[in-house]
Order: sequence, then C-alpha cells, then structure tokens
Amino acid sequence: MTQDATFEDGTAKPLRLVAMDIEDLQVLSALCQDSVFPATEMQWHRGKQRFGILLNRFRWEEIPKADRGKRTPERVQCVLAVENVQRVASQGVTQGDVDTILSLMSVTFDPDESGGGAVLLTLAGDGAIRLSVSELEVALREVTRPYAAVSGKVPDHKE
Repeated sequence: MTQDATFEDGTAKPLRLVAMDIEDLQVLSALCQDSVFPATEMQWHRGKQRFGILLNRFRWEEIPKADRGKRTPERVQCVLAVENVQRVASQGVTQGDVDTILSLMSVTFDPDESGGGAVLLTLAGDGAIRLSVSELEVALREVTRPYAAVSGKVPDHKE
C-alpha cells in the first residue's frame, strides 16, 4: 500500500507570484498582510514605471490558527513590485525617515474605464500609498530564506 505525499515531502522554493487581475491580487494581498518595512525601502523608478518595496513578510501560511503559540513565527524578505506606474501619491507616510517602520495591511485595485486604475497599499495607522497604473501587474518575490520573527509573536489585530 502506498501513502499519499505530504506538503512536507516537497522541497521549499521561494515564492514568486504575479497578479494580473483583482482575484490574483486578493491572494497576493493576503500573503502581504502584516508585512513590515522601513520607509527608506520604497522606491519609484519613474523611467521604468516601476514601484518597489523590500518587505519583511509574515509567513501566515506557515502558522495555521490551531498551531499559533506552538510554532516559531517566521518572516521572509520579499520584493513587492508594481509595474506600469504613472504616478505615486501617499498619505501619512514620512518618506526617507530611517526610524519609520510601516506595516502593510492590504493591497487592492480600483479600476477605471481605460483598463488602468489605482493600486492602493493600505498601511496600519491611516497611512496609504496610491499608485496610478496604466494596467494591473503586481509581483511578489521572496529574496531571502525565512527567518524567526524578531518579535517572536504573531501579529494581533485586536489592539
């Protein structure tokens, strides 16, 4: 008798996702929830029409609700890249401040009639970044191995 393979039998590979529609973006947004990053780790390359952030993503997929408190919480560094960016606007964000740490809550898309729209990065504490795009294309790519979360805690939204 053979036994089914389990997820643990596979070799872990870095996550690489691209969202080209709203449904894909919902998955990407869920993975990015509670990512943290210094304000200095955002960059807009106007000529390349690309906006990028180096995130420290919380690995929610590694801690099911039943196992919270039993497993060491992990983070992994990722690049979140938004393509086709025409304009960037922000609210409640102090750019370039090395002491400011931001927390990403969600990534959403507000389409317009032309096929473009706005990618909205909602931050904890009423901050937001609005990226006007000619078409939706958002990528998330892990660039380091997972590491134990410095805080040792799972993010809590009750506070």
